[in-house]
Amino acid sequence: MNLWLSEILTTDAIGENWLQKAREALLADKLKAEALGMTPENVDEVIEKRSHLLKSVFPAFSQFCQTTLQVPPQEMLEVLWDVWLPLGMKIASQRQNLGRPFIQGILGGQGTGKTTMSKVLSLILQQLGYVSVSLSLDDLYKTYSDRLELTKKDPRLVWRGPPGTHDIDLGLNVLDDIRQGKTPVFIPRFDKSAYKGAGDRTTSEIFPSVDILLFEGWFVGVKPINPEIFDTAPPPIITDADRQFARDVNHQLKDYLPLWERLDSLIVLYPQDYRCSLAWRKQAERQMIAAGKPGMSDQEIEEFVNYFWRSLHPELFIKPLIQDSIAVDLVIEINPDHSFGQVYSRIQNS
Repeated sequence: MNLWLSEILTTDAIGENWLQKAREALLADKLKAEALGMTPENVDEVIEKRSHLLKSVFPAFSQFCQTTLQVPPQEMLEVLWDVWLPLGMKIASQRQNLGRPFIQGILGGQGTGKTTMSKVLSLILQQLGYVSVSLSLDDLYKTYSDRLELTKKDPRLVWRGPPGTHDIDLGLNVLDDIRQGKTPVFIPRFDKSAYKGAGDRTTSEIFPSVDILLFEGWFVGVKPINPEIFDTAPPPIITDADRQFARDVNHQLKDYLPLWERLDSLIVLYPQDYRCSLAWRKQAERQMIAAGKPGMSDQEIEEFVNYFWRSLHPELFIKPLIQDSIAVDLVIEINPDHSFGQVYSRIQNS
């Protein structure tokens, strides 16, 4: 596909042969076409708009690939055309139809690429004339001192991250300010390197205005489940203490529901196998160590990842969420090699 996609960047006039290939490719996957709003009636218009957008965004995208992702932009051209561009166009259209600032939730576990996608979407939305800002769930952590007090009350919270370690009122204030179009907007930021990696809140970023907020995190939009489910939960929820911890974290999730109610849309980056996140984390840490940076050992990574699986197990929380067509607007499956798999807006009948 990259060969005929490259023609867009080098040719002013698109031939009929190229256009027919593009039509067939965009309509071949019915679930993806439906999810991204493509039909046989509008496909030519979509191709024209997407082609112009590709040309305009490619210089900034190319620089992002080289400096941040450290990969040749041609390697990412297909996913840009196939997923990121139509997704950016869809969000822009939703913002326009809504008539007020739009809050897009992005749910994805470790290694699913939610931060990368947020950055690319910001580049695309900027070309479409919208000011987009990214907010991570991590930016809403309680302060270092507050988390110290929290750990004294509940020693099980050995790492920041699970429900209960965030300042929900801070998040609600930010989302409400954006939804109501208040100016300027103060976006909280969190410095993970502070206090030897324990992290603390740092200076907020100030934006004159925000059109679209990309709100991403590892359990954004996740809802509490029936606590009886933990009686037969999968590993690493094994002991009675594990099950009690899972129930207590599940109870904390109720406090986050007002945050999720502020979302206008929710995208889920869904690994075909949730256990891939363990392999992805090990790979990332090994690359950091090879580059001379500090990183965790394989055993430390397993303890870290298992801790989060015990708090919110993907099989128990994410799988039922993507079956909820009301809660989730779009699902993007992630293959073991990090590439995108199927894209759909409703659960597939298997």
